[in-house]
Order: sequence, then structure tokens, then C-alpha cells
Amino acid sequence: MTKTLRHWTRRGLSLACGAIVAGLLGACESPQVSLAPSSVNSRYTDSQPALSANGRFLAFVSNRNGSHDIFMYDLQERRFLQLSGLNRPDAIAESPSLTNSGRYLAYAIANRSRGAIVVYDRITQGSQVVYQADLGGIRRPKISPEGRYIVFESGRRGQWDIETLDRGPAIELDLLDGQTPGTSVSFP
Repeated sequence: MTKTLRHWTRRGLSLACGAIVAGLLGACESPQVSLAPSSVNSRYTDSQPALSANGRFLAFVSNRNGSHDIFMYDLQERRFLQLSGLNRPDAIAESPSLTNSGRYLAYAIANRSRGAIVVYDRITQGSQVVYQADLGGIRRPKISPEGRYIVFESGRRGQWDIETLDRGPAIELDLLDGQTPGTSVSFP
């Protein structure tokens, strides 16, 4: 009887220890992140978020397509926007910046060791290189809320300087409802 009791005690102890270890391992697992196409967070690296001034659109950089691309997400409708012509297979995109309603998206690209600043227009679905770096690099472009001005860091003098780019008075401004050119937007 003693031998049988010891056998069952050891077996019970083994099973109990196994259950405890399994429970601890389960508690250490990271929370489940939805991998659905309509989800912002994914198992891939999502970084460098930018929010439109009206709070509706989110732009960010991700490697979910196997390259360093920019994605745009509609927070109101909870879906990704299909932006044809935004990402190029021969370039690394980074530092997105959005205007008031997210019409214009400014970002930096690097390809073949040259940098450029590109502005994508969601209405026309076209991209335009607005600045090409001949010497040094460029980084962190930020577009003004209405879309006319872009500031960025430039390394063309051998150090990081701040430069401003005026896209000109002929561009169609991205104004919020009730806003007139030259007025600032106030938020409650």
C-alpha cells in the first residue's frame, strides 16, 4: 500500500507541477494582436505615426508587405485606404506627415543613397517629388496643416539644418470646413 501511495503521490505532484508550469507559460504570452487586414497593429513593425489635424486619418510606416512602406488608416471607418502609387518598390519610405483632412501626405524616401521629399495627393492619387537632396541627407519632413509649406532637416551643409519649402500659392489648400486661407484652426 505504501508503494502504491508513493507512486500516486509522485504522479500527482508531477501533474500538478506540469499544470503550474503550463499556467505560468500561458501567463507570459503576449496579448493576441489581430492580424486582420482592418487592424492597425500587427505582428509586424508599425512605427512613425502621424495624425491628420481633424483626427480622422492615421499614417504610419510598416514592414507588413516585406518593405518599408507607408499605410494610411481611416480611424472613423476602421479600414485601410487603398492609395495607388504611394509606395515605390525601389525606395524606403519614412516620416509621414498629414495635412488637415489627410488630403496631402508628405514623407521622405531614400533610394540609391539619395533622399527626396514626396507629397502624395489622395484626391488625384498622384505623387510629386518636391525636394531632391543632391548632397547630404534629408529627414523628418512635416507638412503644414493646409499643405502649402514643408519643413525638414537637411544635411547638405555637412550638419543637420532646418529648411522650409513653399509649395507655392497655386496649390489647392487642404482647408477644414469653415476655415479660410490664412486663418488658424482652433480646437476645443
